[in-house]
Amino acid sequence: MFDIKKEYVITEENKKKAVLIDIETFERMEEILESYGLGKYMEEIEGEETLPLDKAKAYYGGIKKA
Repeated sequence: MFDIKKEYVITEENKKKAVLIDIETFERMEEILESYGLGKYMEEIEGEETLPLDKAKAYYGGIKKA
């Protein structure tokens, strides 16, 4: 993994309330989560029927755009 440098926000009762992380760490965590989610989705749909390119273009070309 990677080292997560963090700072805590403490309440008046000296309890941890929140965590601050730098933007680079946040973006890296976001990338990891998105990659994991995509991998899980790919596993989920493995073996499903696929459309040939020409049929896919025709299908998506016929969808109304919002």
